[in-house]
Amino acid sequence: MYGDSATVRKILTELGDTWAIVGLSTNERRAAYGVADVLQRYGKRIVPVHPKAETVHGEKGYPSLDAIPFEVDVVDVFVNSDLAGPVADEATRIGAKAVWFQLGVIDEAAYERTHAAGLDMVMDRCPAIEIPRLG
Repeated sequence: MYGDSATVRKILTELGDTWAIVGLSTNERRAAYGVADVLQRYGKRIVPVHPKAETVHGEKGYPSLDAIPFEVDVVDVFVNSDLAGPVADEATRIGAKAVWFQLGVIDEAAYERTHAAGLDMVMDRCPAIEIPRLG
């Protein structure tokens, strides 16, 4: 329901290549670090979004989505479910085309709001797992 294959494919192949990754820091032990690396290898531009605004994988970081001075296509969310809804709302406000909640991140109300605003959304899936499956 939260990540049908058509929506996953559309987000990964049609909606653009600039991915803001909320929760991405220089901590190599965190899942966001590895996922960002995979996305880069598949040609995506990653934009770290973290309160520390660290440069990760050679890309300048920003403290929030609204601090990014250019268009973002997809917002990939690596925060716990309790914090994810406001991030989805911010993604809508900045004009993103899609929101992707990582494995274990579920907020049904945010999913409904995001869809109602016209954005594509996937929850409880990982783009680093899905993108190699596209062939």
